[in-house]
Amino acid sequence: MSSGGRRVLRRIGWALLGTVLAAVTLAGIVLAGVSASMAGSFAAAPRGTDPRAWPAARPVPDDRITVAVAVSNEGSVATDVLAPYQVFAESRHMFVYTVAAERRVSPLSGGAHVLPDHTLAEVADGSLPEPDVVVVPAVTDPTGAGEERLRRWIVERYREGARILGVCAGSELLAASGLLDGRDATSFWSNIDSLERDYPQVGWERGRRYVEDGRVTTTAGVTSGTVGALRLVEELAGEAEATRIGTGLSYPGWTPDGPTSIPANHLAPGDLPYALNAAFPWLRPTTAIGLVDGVEEIDAAAAFEGYGGVSFAARTVVIGAGDTVTTRHGLVLVTRRAEGGAHGADRFVVPGVKNASGAGRALGGWARRNGLTVELPGGGRRSGEFGFDPVLRDLAEHSDRGTALATAKFSEYPSAHLELTGAPWPWRPTLLAAAALLAGAGVGLAPTAVRHMVRRRRPTTP
Repeated sequence: MSSGGRRVLRRIGWALLGTVLAAVTLAGIVLAGVSASMAGSFAAAPRGTDPRAWPAARPVPDDRITVAVAVSNEGSVATDVLAPYQVFAESRHMFVYTVAAERRVSPLSGGAHVLPDHTLAEVADGSLPEPDVVVVPAVTDPTGAGEERLRRWIVERYREGARILGVCAGSELLAASGLLDGRDATSFWSNIDSLERDYPQVGWERGRRYVEDGRVTTTAGVTSGTVGALRLVEELAGEAEATRIGTGLSYPGWTPDGPTSIPANHLAPGDLPYALNAAFPWLRPTTAIGLVDGVEEIDAAAAFEGYGGVSFAARTVVIGAGDTVTTRHGLVLVTRRAEGGAHGADRFVVPGVKNASGAGRALGGWARRNGLTVELPGGGRRSGEFGFDPVLRDLAEHSDRGTALATAKFSEYPSAHLELTGAPWPWRPTLLAAAALLAGAGVGLAPTAVRHMVRRRRPTTP
C-alpha cells in the first residue's frame, strides 16, 4: 500500500476512534442520568422508622368481597397500587388490604413508601381469607428471582378462584408467571413491542383501556388501573355501585358502558421532554410532598407520579406529621417526620386538602421554619376533576407544558380537556443535553488534537 493510502487509513481510524469516544461519553452521561432518576424515584426508606410504632393491620372481615393489592418489597409503581386500592375501597361491599412477601417498608415510585398490611404467607397458610381479587402492579424487576414468591403466590390465588387485575406493566409479572399463556392481554403502550417478543404465546392488544380474558383482566398504563378496577366493581358489586364510585372519581370520559378502545400511543417528538427529564436530572428542583391523615389515595399517587415518578421533573421528598400517614381508606404510607431541615426543598405541596390550613399544625410549622409556603397542587382539586388534573396543571405552570403533556401520555391519562399554562418546553434539561453533546464532541476531537500535537513536536528529518 502506498504511503498516501496509509495516511488515509490512519485518518479514518482516528476519526472512528473520536466518534466512538464521543458516543461513549454521551451514552455514559445519559446512563448516569437515567440511573440517578430511577434511584431517586424508588428512594431508600426514611431512616428512624421504628417497627414497634407501625400501625397494626386492620382485621379482614368475612362478610365482604376481599381485594388484595400486591406490593413488591423492592419497588412498585405508586398509582398502580393506590388507584385500584381507592376504587375498591370506595365500595361498601368490599374490603381492601396490601400484601407483600415481607411486612417491611417498601418503595413506591415518586419517592413514596408503603407499609404492607399482610404477608403472602398469611394468605397462603389460611391465616387470612382467600382474596376474591388480586391486584398486580408494575414492579421494578418483574422477571427476577426476587419476585418468584410473588409470581407463585398470584398463580396459587388464581387457582383458588381469585380474579386477577394486572395494572400497566404488572402484565409482565403475570406473563412471567405463565398466567397469561394463551390469553389476550394488554399493557403499557411502550412495553407491548418487547412483550410480544418475550411472550409470543400471549395475544397482546394495543389501544385498549383494559382486556378481560376469563378471570384475568389487564389494563393499559398507570391510570388505566382506575378503569380496570371500576370494571371489576361493576361485575362483583353491580353497575350502580360502579357508577357511584366512578362518578365520584371523575375519570375523564368514563361510563360503565363506555368503549374500552383508546388511542394506540407510539413514541413521538412530543415525548422528548420525558426523555430529557429522565436523562438529565441534574439541577432539577426538589418538591416536598406533604401528606395528612385521611388523604385520598389517588390524590397522593398523582403527586408522587406528577412531580417525580413519571415526569422526573423534580426530586421528591415525602413529609408527614409522624413516621406514618394513614390514607382515607386505611393504607399506611411511611413519611419523613416534619422535623429538622427542608431536605433541600424548593416547594412544599400538600395534595388532597381544601386550603393551606388543612395541612395541619405540624406540616404548617415545618413549612414556616424552612421558609416555605404550603401550596395546593394547581390551586386544589376542582369539582368534577380527577386527582391527576390539578397536579398536571401545577406541573405545567411550574415546569412546562411539554412535560405535563408527556406525563399525561406516559400515565396513559386523557389530556384533551386539560387547560395548561406555563413555559412550552423544559429548558433546564435541554441545556444540559446541549452541554453533554458539546462534552461528547470535545472528547471525540481529543484523539485528533493529540495526534496533531505529537506531529508538531516530532523532530523533522533534515
